[in-house]
Amino acid sequence: MIQKIKNGLKKRKVKVFLVFLLCSTLAWFISKLSETYVNVAVFDLQYVNIPEDQMLMHASHDRINVKLEGIGFQFLRFGNKKIEIDVAKAVKRGEDFFISQKVYTRQIEKQLSNSTKLIEVSSDTLFFDFQKVIEKKVPIRPLIRLDLAQNYLLDEGLRLEPDSVVVRGPLNEVDTLLYVNTEKIDLIGLNANFSKNISLIKSQLLTNTNYSKNEATISGKVSKFSEVDIEVKIEPINLPEKVHIKLFPSTVTILCNGSIKRLKELKKEDFEVIVDFKQNRPNENSLPLILSRKPSGLRSAILKQSDVEYIIERK
Repeated sequence: MIQKIKNGLKKRKVKVFLVFLLCSTLAWFISKLSETYVNVAVFDLQYVNIPEDQMLMHASHDRINVKLEGIGFQFLRFGNKKIEIDVAKAVKRGEDFFISQKVYTRQIEKQLSNSTKLIEVSSDTLFFDFQKVIEKKVPIRPLIRLDLAQNYLLDEGLRLEPDSVVVRGPLNEVDTLLYVNTEKIDLIGLNANFSKNISLIKSQLLTNTNYSKNEATISGKVSKFSEVDIEVKIEPINLPEKVHIKLFPSTVTILCNGSIKRLKELKKEDFEVIVDFKQNRPNENSLPLILSRKPSGLRSAILKQSDVEYIIERK
């Protein structure tokens, strides 16, 4: 029992000793941090106030070593400290932009506490590589393989929204850009209207260029098509005076290919087929037919014969 008491007292004394040791060490550490020191700190540089029409491509330094005088506590706060450098103060000489050591040293001093003194900076002049920033409207080029189901057609063509994009970036990247590609997609066996969002592809060479849009919508109307014959009267033009021409036959059939809906709307008056007497050929009694007018929205409109015979009758 007595031995257990002695062991307990020894453990209690050890704990008390450790507490006093920790307190004294902490007091010593605080005392040291309260003293003034001269030491080197490393600051990360953050460049601000870059002109809107310029892009900073490269700076000669992204961090800087500075010799400081200050209280120990201050140095604990300098780890990974960012210092802002106002590049609006940069001077242009020829093609070079730079900020002198004197100018950026004053900027650093303004961002330090009153109890910290800047003694020396390790670097000299800061140099910058700027590129002029431009905006340019560039057409979008869809990379699409379109395959319609049998007896179906695309009404009114493909629709792309938007059909162009504004690109913004340095002159050396944007100036040669002629179009923006979409991702490659396959639309196979289409037999109904469609609408699909597709991403715009940015070349790996355009590292500093941005697009106003990152995707576009491709859409189209798909209709079942058929064929229909339309018989139209042939009209002669440029006849000489006092001459009458008789055509054989006087009408021609036009084979129209299109959507069923559009074919139902067709009228003879939508078409005009002519023969031009100025194109008459010596020693021949036929004239070529010309489809001079046809309605929009058809897949095709083809004359079933290419010429017509005629005889001339004097009035």
